Amino acid sequence: MEKLSIKDWYEDDRPREKLLLKGKEHLSNAELLAIVLRIGGKNESALELAKRLLATVDNDLQKLAQRTVVELMQLKGIGEAKAISLISALELGKRRIHEEVGLPMYIKSASDVMRVMAPKISDLNVEEFWVLYVNNSNKILMEYLVSRGGLTATLVDIRLIIKHAVALNAIGIVLCHNHPSGRVSPSTADKQFTTKVKEACKLLDLRLLDHVIVAEKLYFSFADEGLL
Repeated sequence: MEKLSIKDWYEDDRPREKLLLKGKEHLSNAELLAIVLRIGGKNESALELAKRLLATVDNDLQKLAQRTVVELMQLKGIGEAKAISLISALELGKRRIHEEVGLPMYIKSASDVMRVMAPKISDLNVEEFWVLYVNNSNKILMEYLVSRGGLTATLVDIRLIIKHAVALNAIGIVLCHNHPSGRVSPSTADKQFTTKVKEACKLLDLRLLDHVIVAEKLYFSFADEGLL
């Protein structure tokens, strides 16, 4: 049987028309991706291509957001233009979540750190190390990217972390980094680095409030686990 393109479907079944008639909330992830893709491949609709794409990541948008242009192009039917469109759409969604967090905000728990940092680093393929600087009310003064590439691959300058704290007149800091592997358990390097930063903070009467490791939808808190 000859396959029908989206244009040949009943209007109620077309993703674009369905969005107009019923609203965006009534579209499935595959239908939304089909709109981003615009066209499918040879003998394949955009919706069929979108379903194949989602199947490669077990229908997990978080995993899809971690794909690079090159990785997306490995799927038949997706060229560079489609890959770029997909990544752009997913990045916009990610940035919207971050904006909804709304800075300035106050860090009262590890879950607050997760809300601030997860949109930035939870779906990255490379490890990034950040520091949040807070005042005496635990209000965030600045988010600072210290290094990219991991504690073992990149030397994190503790002096630079402390220097920013002094310049901002910060009272406390929160360390945060991601684990692209998806596991939140701290490594030996994570523990050793945390200890070094804690000792450096003591010299200036600066509080190390927490070190939070983010991995997709999970997090690990040094403070919650009694490791500080």
